[in-house]
Amino acid sequence: MNESGRLRVLLADDQPLLRMGFRLILEGEDGLEVVGEASDGADAVRQVGHLDPDVVLMDVRMPTLDGIEATRAITGSGSRARIIILTTFDLDEYAFAGLQAGASAFLLKDVAPAELVQAVRVVASGDAVVAPRVTQRLLETYVRGAGPAAASDGPGTASPPAAAPAPRDPLLEDLTPRETEMLEAMSEGLSNAEIAHRYFLSEATVKTHVRRILTKLHLRDRVQAVVYAYETGLVTPSNPDY
Repeated sequence: MNESGRLRVLLADDQPLLRMGFRLILEGEDGLEVVGEASDGADAVRQVGHLDPDVVLMDVRMPTLDGIEATRAITGSGSRARIIILTTFDLDEYAFAGLQAGASAFLLKDVAPAELVQAVRVVASGDAVVAPRVTQRLLETYVRGAGPAAASDGPGTASPPAAAPAPRDPLLEDLTPRETEMLEAMSEGLSNAEIAHRYFLSEATVKTHVRRILTKLHLRDRVQAVVYAYETGLVTPSNPDY
């Protein structure tokens, strides 16, 4: 966020019409500013370094460098930018790979304008919640390793590695029993308010626990914490009936 208090957004998609549509939606809202556009992942990485946006809307399938590798490069550089992956269908293996690479959320390209704006604001705040069932279903499908193999979309598109639960991470031992409970609740998609209600805590206390969890596990945000919980086996996919 710049000195004017406006959230700075970078659009990364190889379709000019889609970028134009998103720009019109976002710039029609108070407090949002589109600071740049990129037509491929390599350009997105360069522009993040130059423009320092708060949020990047990142298509997964782009030439030169796909959105997954661009996300990995941006998050690995230490950039503060939060990344929202854009995809065309919900159970997309590339969207899951984007979350693994450090993205904070994913959206379908036909998202309603109000949902797009809300997602940008929430992700920028660092309080993104894995509440939408489609995100939960994405995690459960691909952590279980039962998702369909993603087909290559041509040059610049790399197939993500097969998802498989990793051995229990020793870092989990650094969490207190209460923090482990908090991480499990976050993995259910509960908000801070819902966690506070469940455990008879104040929201401020829950936020403190969340911050400590992210610090101890070296994670960027709570969405990454949920991905981590699934991948390390702390949370077992339940294959709920959606």
